[in-house]
Amino acid sequence: MNEGQEYVWMGSIPLQIHLHESEVTTLPPPPPALVLAPRMGYLPLLISLLKPHFCTTLPPGVDTIWFEYKGLPLKWYIPTGVLFDLLCMEPERPWNLTVHFRGYPSNLLLPCDGEDSVKWSFINSLKEAAYVINGNCKNVMNMSQTDQVELWGSVLNGNLESYRRVSSKLKLETIEDFVPKKETIEDEHTENIDSVSNKSEQSTGDAEAAGQVKTSRIPVRLYLWTVNNDFDDFEDAPNIDNWDKVSYINRPVEIYKEDDKYFSLNDAVKRLLPEYFPESSFVNEEDANINQSTEEGENSSDPASSSHPLEIAEIKCVRIQGISDLPLEIPFSWVVHNLMNPEYFLHMCVCLKVSEANPVQ
Repeated sequence: MNEGQEYVWMGSIPLQIHLHESEVTTLPPPPPALVLAPRMGYLPLLISLLKPHFCTTLPPGVDTIWFEYKGLPLKWYIPTGVLFDLLCMEPERPWNLTVHFRGYPSNLLLPCDGEDSVKWSFINSLKEAAYVINGNCKNVMNMSQTDQVELWGSVLNGNLESYRRVSSKLKLETIEDFVPKKETIEDEHTENIDSVSNKSEQSTGDAEAAGQVKTSRIPVRLYLWTVNNDFDDFEDAPNIDNWDKVSYINRPVEIYKEDDKYFSLNDAVKRLLPEYFPESSFVNEEDANINQSTEEGENSSDPASSSHPLEIAEIKCVRIQGISDLPLEIPFSWVVHNLMNPEYFLHMCVCLKVSEANPVQ
């Protein structure tokens, strides 16, 4: 594992959480709660910190915690760091959220019964990732109860050492490191790429000799929103105030090594979005069937249905684990090894500029 992964696991987001005014029963109202939320965590898991802070002012009733940002209910099964990356193009610190303990919007959000719901959502995502990587999820299904408890505990507590120990038993090898030749990447990008082992260079010899060899399938969850007007600063980017503005794309990236080329982050984005970059992608029938949502009623793009002759979009932003300035030519293997979430999905927030004259059909 790489040092970059350690920094990601230590990452947290400062939150300033206000109790919704409809649930305040005392004067003066309680002050906001200030919390450091782990990037890898989930908002409902903060209840043990928030309930004691607000309990004396809550009205009678059963606790059903949920959060909103600028009036938008937040989906609890999306990691906290991903929500922040998606909804705050210009990072807001602290991130001001509103918490509710009553009036759960079951018409807008999936039911959540606290930590158990979050845990099983995580385990189901892990099973899905295992199926993408290995073609089955036997190793996850056969985990002992002790290993399940330790794995979930490592996520709850941000314990990377414990996570590595348990997750290694699942044998989910996602991708080999691939080192681009010096002449294929601009000098200003090379300083952003960690050095990788000589072992991966040796292992690619047969693949290069064969011309094109399928090497890896990477589970990806991509959150896409599009804009029609250009912007230079993130503070000028339009806000996401409705989940209908976000396309949720859940499908693997299939990676090939072709001669002396390397597979970059730019290649991955374009392969995931063939309806915008049709000449950069190829989709087989099996991949098209995998392209489905894990939430009933959630929209999921069908890249296989696209037939546009030219690229019709410009990549404005790719944000992963809070990093917005990743060079698009960075090897995708580096991104996967360092920025993947504990359930073995790579969560990518992507903004495209699409001309109004070239809408996706």
